[in-house]
Amino acid sequence: MPCRKEIGAMGRDDSPWVGSARIVLLGNPNVGKSIIFGHLTGRYATVSNYPGTTVEISRGEARIDRISFLVLDTPGINNLLPSSEEERVTRDILLEEGQAIILQVADAKNLRRALLLTLQLVEMGLPLVLNLNLMDEAGERGIKVDVSKLSRILGIPVVATVATRGKGLEELNRSIAQARPSPYRFSYSAALEEGISRMEPYLPSDGWSRRSLALMLLGGDKSLERRIARSVPPENREMWEQIRKETSSRYADPLGYVIDRERLEETRRILEQVVEVQQGRASSLSKFLERWSLHPLGGLPLLLLSLLLAYLLVGYLGARIWVGFMEEVVFGRFINPWAIRLISILPGRVVHDFLVGPYGLITMALTYAVAIVLPVVTTFFLFFGLLEDSGYLPRLAAIADRSLRSLGLSGKALLPLVLGLGCDTMATLSTRILETEKDRILVTLLLSLAVPCSAQLGVIMSLLGGLSVWAIPIWAGTVLGAMVLVGSVACRIVPGSRSDFILELPPLRLPQVSNLLLKTAARIEWYLKEAVPLFVLGTTLLFGFDKLGLLQRLEAWSSPLITGILGLPRKATEAFMVGFLRRDYGAAGLYMLAKTGEMDHVQILVGLVAMTLFVPCIAQLLVTIKERGWKVALLATAFISCFAFLVGGALNLLLRTLRVAL
Repeated sequence: MPCRKEIGAMGRDDSPWVGSARIVLLGNPNVGKSIIFGHLTGRYATVSNYPGTTVEISRGEARIDRISFLVLDTPGINNLLPSSEEERVTRDILLEEGQAIILQVADAKNLRRALLLTLQLVEMGLPLVLNLNLMDEAGERGIKVDVSKLSRILGIPVVATVATRGKGLEELNRSIAQARPSPYRFSYSAALEEGISRMEPYLPSDGWSRRSLALMLLGGDKSLERRIARSVPPENREMWEQIRKETSSRYADPLGYVIDRERLEETRRILEQVVEVQQGRASSLSKFLERWSLHPLGGLPLLLLSLLLAYLLVGYLGARIWVGFMEEVVFGRFINPWAIRLISILPGRVVHDFLVGPYGLITMALTYAVAIVLPVVTTFFLFFGLLEDSGYLPRLAAIADRSLRSLGLSGKALLPLVLGLGCDTMATLSTRILETEKDRILVTLLLSLAVPCSAQLGVIMSLLGGLSVWAIPIWAGTVLGAMVLVGSVACRIVPGSRSDFILELPPLRLPQVSNLLLKTAARIEWYLKEAVPLFVLGTTLLFGFDKLGLLQRLEAWSSPLITGILGLPRKATEAFMVGFLRRDYGAAGLYMLAKTGEMDHVQILVGLVAMTLFVPCIAQLLVTIKERGWKVALLATAFISCFAFLVGGALNLLLRTLRVAL
């Protein structure tokens, strides 16, 4: 049964939802799906990764007319012919869920984009309800939709809502029971129709309609081809390729483009019947902000304000004030001292060290996960939700796109890079907003290499402040130069294609506080379930390495590199080792050596550059392993370690040769 297969993959076999009816929420980005999800499921939801991906899927239970439904909230997408991991995951969920009810949430003021998805769902033959959300914003722009006529044309329930105000939600609930496959049919051009009819006999008959499968295979969906190839004989797969080539030869453009173009023409014909555009009444302030938010110069103040807000909320409030309180007061004065006193009565030194020693589950794993990272996670999720719900996130990415292209990245990479100044661990998690695996790897590499967290940056600035006026420009120039060099080279080495930067710009709006808090709570739940166990695992490994003497051997092995290449005192080796546990602790170790006069000014600058470029802290490394896999994480760490010493050694040689006065 498809439902049971999905639960076994995404949840536990003992889930109370096994066997429940399904509702799959689907729609474009920024259409209010999360508010509809919250309305259907109430406050309870779980968030987990779709198997084998970093794409988050929210699940919750809905009770409608005394019937229990499992509601799946899929990522925002623009097409079911996948060009991103999110679109592939959504397509796979639809394929696995069989005859689940599809609730498509659409932006009423951008119905053309929504109907492109609707037509694909119609072709699949799935039970469907169309929800036209944001009707108030459509009205402000003079867009009037004849909802009843659209419902008659498509032959499915169509419900208008203003979800933020609760309007139409009860009617939406009632429409669930009326969900049905659409009887609407339209024809493509003659050559495509011929290709579809030739392809259909060679396709499996269960699941989606054969017509829909034929269109996706003709459009070049290789992932779907691999997925369904197991259920058909090899000769059928050979016919797919032959029919696709023969059909493609009759068009000048790729078949995927041709299919989308003809669907868009069909949406135009539908829109002509149901949409009337009049003079809008959007506020002058809203129009002004939307117009100037993308201006190269006029949008700069809003951009700087948003980046400042990110730093103040995540980097200052989360990473400094809240973390300081949790670490120094909650854990430093209460939890850790009480745990140490309680566990001291237990027999055995090993048990004591395992729980409350330098690498203890309480004193390190719990302290890191709850006192250090959780505050940053919470403030980041709040800030990111604010950008999402306000509609400014796509504009932020658009402004930064041109500058980041030199590093092989799209404008969406700006947010993780800026958030890295607050916490690189959290910024690594935020790379999920990037569309391609190549982009995620590149940003993760740059975060691990050259973006100091706020705690480390504070120690670095205090040390550089005691040197000459040239110290900060040399440090910043070296780190930024290394970042540009590595990014430019890595974008040519890392396999994969550069993501296209195509964004639909939603209107700017005031976020709804309740929705913002609900999304933040669901994401924190994900962190507690998915990320915290990594801290426990990492601490256990460090405990074992320490007891086996491997950490001491590593320190002794690396001392010649510190003293020889970097020209630092031997005691600096310990600072680099501690820096792997926490970046700011490593910088603090260099601070103490400088304070006691054991390093001259050149050594201080070289040490800070090498420490900034050195391997990420253990928390970031563990998250990188989870997000990118062991292979990528270990290769990146090995490269960063060597590169940090090379840059530090070159800087040491240059400063000594030129006798730069610091």
